[in-house]
Amino acid sequence: MPSKHKDEDGGEDALGFMSASVGITRYRIVEDDIPSSFWHEVDERLKRNAFRDIDASAEERSFGWVSFDNMLDPEFALCPPEKGPYLTFTLRLDTRRVPPAVMKKHFAVAVNEAMRSMRDQGKKFLTKEQKTEIREQVELRLRARTLPIPACFDVVWDTTRQLVYIASTQSRLTELFEELFTHTFGLNLEPLTPYFLALSTLGAERQAELDDFEPTVFAQGGA
Repeated sequence: MPSKHKDEDGGEDALGFMSASVGITRYRIVEDDIPSSFWHEVDERLKRNAFRDIDASAEERSFGWVSFDNMLDPEFALCPPEKGPYLTFTLRLDTRRVPPAVMKKHFAVAVNEAMRSMRDQGKKFLTKEQKTEIREQVELRLRARTLPIPACFDVVWDTTRQLVYIASTQSRLTELFEELFTHTFGLNLEPLTPYFLALSTLGAERQAELDDFEPTVFAQGGA
């Protein structure tokens, strides 16, 4: 099985929910009346929003669903998402990043070449618009030569309790996940933060009391 990468900056990490420890974000499904026919559509919904490879292009980013067990399986051909009362799949995010130092070097080279060409034409300066165009061309050319870095984030959906877990606590990633999840399934997620957990226990009629609580300091820092 290909190794999975959990670090959004491209570093290789543990295998999500299969590792000894993992940071997770928990959600509950907001909707209470999910029709029984919905569960027969899960596979097709995942495939419609599956990850699309960008290795052969110059695109900066691509994201979508892949198999929980194999990041190279966006068709869920090797491992279906259904595992008893759970649905398991993975959010794969591939990102191309041109190192700033590389960009700076090649931009300078391109500007120097453009300046030589302009001097041959009797001109002395590049306009701001010309420099912007050169930068965009250089970035596009370098991106086409840079392999995208894959990152994968496991998702587990407890369909009995309608709870969803993703193996990430990074806000930018969880925001992307929430948007893609809603787009894919037409269902909304509510983060199970301590506040929401307390609210679900106390009930909406006691929300005002909860809002008035002040944090307690359990330990004082050193002098």
